[in-house]
Amino acid sequence: MTLQRRTFLAGMAAAAASTTLPSLARAQGYPEQLVKWVVPYPAGGGTDVIARTLADAIRPALGQSLVIDNRPGASTNIGADLVAKSKPDGYTIMSADNAVLAFNEFLFGKLPFNPEKDFTYIGAIGRFPLALVVNPEFPAKDFKAFLAYAKANPGKLNYASPGNGSPHHLAMEMFKNRTGTFITHIPYRGAAPAMADVMGGQVNCMFLDLASGLQIMQAGKVRVLAIGSAQRSKLLPDIPTLAEVGVPNTEVFAFQGVLGPAGMPPAVVSRLNAELNKAFSNPAVQKRFTDFGMEALPGTPEQFAALSRGEANRWGPIIKAQGIRLD
Repeated sequence: MTLQRRTFLAGMAAAAASTTLPSLARAQGYPEQLVKWVVPYPAGGGTDVIARTLADAIRPALGQSLVIDNRPGASTNIGADLVAKSKPDGYTIMSADNAVLAFNEFLFGKLPFNPEKDFTYIGAIGRFPLALVVNPEFPAKDFKAFLAYAKANPGKLNYASPGNGSPHHLAMEMFKNRTGTFITHIPYRGAAPAMADVMGGQVNCMFLDLASGLQIMQAGKVRVLAIGSAQRSKLLPDIPTLAEVGVPNTEVFAFQGVLGPAGMPPAVVSRLNAELNKAFSNPAVQKRFTDFGMEALPGTPEQFAALSRGEANRWGPIIKAQGIRLD
């Protein structure tokens, strides 16, 4: 090797070290300032409450403040775009759910970000199943009778959801696709008014998440016909799964995790992932998850990314087949 060649390679190695070592040092000292946790929903909702509960649990270990920054709007796209365009230093992270990770790339013709390329996957938070519920006075007393009624009366039933493109909306669209039924969608602005009209009988049915509706389910204010989880819920042990009542391949759930901008230092990702997983054993977090009917999903960033892409691959064909668009 010529002297010129050796000098060139040595210079390249030095340059690489000059950029890598400071980056590693910053990662090892992380965090040195407050961390902004973006929630793409208004304050007070389920996603916001979960984020604040986890932030409180993680804050002592990090030794820095975790500040919740609510950025609602455009079906989570406003908050997601903000994070995608942030500096990838670990000081801006976000709560992300089905919308960001699995739905919006199919619901919108064009997004300002790519959910697969523009984010760093830090770790999953948890998931909670959706249950099919009807008004208590509805004539069908069980799932079999409900399905028979829906098939015998196409277009006469209606269902509520917290809004177009929500997991609740798409869960019913998957159900309709799997069962060959025609039930009219009535979108609301949030879960509370949707639940109120199902309880009041203005709307026949809906898919309802346990986080929002567990109390009214247990109180009998709605009748639960089936649950969209792989196994029966410990909170509703007498309720059969959709697979048990004859609708296979219709597992429907909402899930959440933590993202950052693409290109975050691996050591920072590892630190945040470790603290997130530790938080699941915190009593306050466990109580909140129990209250919400939420199953914690500890694991690696790679497992969270695989879950997200798997859900996108599962929901994309349903959204296209049902012709659902939000733009």
